[in-house]
Amino acid sequence: MEAALPAPAILALGFMLGGGFGALSSRTHFCTMGAVADIVAFGDWSRMRMWLAAIATAMLGTALLQAAGLFDPAHSLYAGARVPWLSHAVGGLCFGAGMTLASGCAGKTLVRLGGGSLKALVVATFLAIGASMTLRGLFAAWRSSWLDPHVLVLDHAQTLPAFLAAADLPSGALVGLVAGLALLIASLAPAGARRADILWSGAGVGLLCVAAWYVTGHLGYVAEDPQTLEEAFIATSSGRAESLSFVAPHAYTLDLLLLWTDRSRVLSFGVATLGGVIAGALLYRLATRSLRLESFADPADLLRHVAGGLLMGFGGVTALGCSIGQGVGGLSTLSLGALITTAAIIAGATATLRLQLWHLQRS
Repeated sequence: MEAALPAPAILALGFMLGGGFGALSSRTHFCTMGAVADIVAFGDWSRMRMWLAAIATAMLGTALLQAAGLFDPAHSLYAGARVPWLSHAVGGLCFGAGMTLASGCAGKTLVRLGGGSLKALVVATFLAIGASMTLRGLFAAWRSSWLDPHVLVLDHAQTLPAFLAAADLPSGALVGLVAGLALLIASLAPAGARRADILWSGAGVGLLCVAAWYVTGHLGYVAEDPQTLEEAFIATSSGRAESLSFVAPHAYTLDLLLLWTDRSRVLSFGVATLGGVIAGALLYRLATRSLRLESFADPADLLRHVAGGLLMGFGGVTALGCSIGQGVGGLSTLSLGALITTAAIIAGATATLRLQLWHLQRS
């Protein structure tokens, strides 16, 4: 087996992948919350088709990596036999509501921050606080006491191929290829959906997630760490292979900033991608001369965004991922937990948007 890349190389690649996401999202307005809002408010499915194309591309790419022996979904956080279904559901609902109140998901918040939004700066700060509190603070006590104990324990991994294998049906990478191709065809089937911007934006985000799997799950994979004699994944916070995900890295970034002289706090792949997203979005705005400062309209607007940030921090950690981490990376492994989380995120966002529209109509 080839030697794993050193941590600085993994971090540099993570920063570049994040930069690609930031620039691409700025160019195409890729946004999960925006996709749901367009449907609820206008019946426009264009951005939702971008997201579906991203998921489909990630499924296809992940299946190809698996078939080539370059990545094993079992090395990810999403393939375990334990399914904390209530955490996925409640966390997803909270994240969906939070991203609506905050005018965008965790990834979009970073893109907006790079574009000069002071709103996004406030959201990112409170998202980091909420995520940190849910990992190790007050919210963690609530999560571990009320949500995490409700677990579905399977006899096999929670991925669709594992379910099929348990039923003696064809499984493996072929399932991902078929599922990804079917979703891609469905997302682009209507004549109005076959637009270049929808295809290349969705494919771009999907490929970035696949590239992250390759970097952390293959280039950074150590079959046997000399110190622990166990497999390891260079520069990942979870100790597993990681794709793009933007909630827990907010908490790790906050830790670094507050405890910079603590030698136990080190840069990770997730933190590097977070910084890359901001840098990529900023460079795009500078190149197109579209950098603009954005602030709050009134105190109520500020409170909504603060609440949204806290909800996203709590929800993203509780659900083990965000609309990108679970909604693209997690779904690329065909994980049951990712499916529950993604459905809950859409439900939470839809309910919050409808409540906002109802309030506007009454006022």
